[in-house]
Amino acid sequence: MTGHLPQELRDQAKAVMEASYRLPAEEGMAKLKQQLSWLEREYPSAAASLLEGLEETSTVNRLTLSINLRRCLATTNIVESPTSGVRPRTRRGTHWQNGEMVLRWAAATLLQTGKSFRRIMGYQDLWMLRAVLDEEKLSP
Repeated sequence: MTGHLPQELRDQAKAVMEASYRLPAEEGMAKLKQQLSWLEREYPSAAASLLEGLEETSTVNRLTLSINLRRCLATTNIVESPTSGVRPRTRRGTHWQNGEMVLRWAAATLLQTGKSFRRIMGYQDLWMLRAVLDEEKLSP
C-alpha cells in the first residue's frame, strides 16, 4: 500500500497501519477504515491496495492471541522463509526427468532448509491458537 504513496507520506501511513494492528480488532479496523476513507479521496490506488486485504489483515487480532504469537503470525515470514531457503538450492536444477523427481527434489530441499529454521516467536503460546481455532470449529 505504501508503494502507492508519495515518499513523504509513506512513514506516516505505515505508522498508522502498525498502530491499528496493535489495537483490539474492532478499534484497529475502525482506524484502518478511517485511513481508507482519506486514501480514497487523495490516493485511490493506495486505497485499493489497502482495501484488497482489509478484512484479512485483522484476522490475527480477532483471535486474541499473545502479543508475541500475534506479531509472528501477522507477518509473511513463515511463508517466505522456506521459499527463500529452497530457491538457492534448486536454482541449478534444470533437467527434471519427470514430476516425481521434481517433488522429491522439492521435499529434499525443504527438509534441508528446515534444519536452519528457528522457533517462531511465541511458540510457547501455540496452545492458545489451537484452543481458539477449536472453539471456532465448534461454533455454528
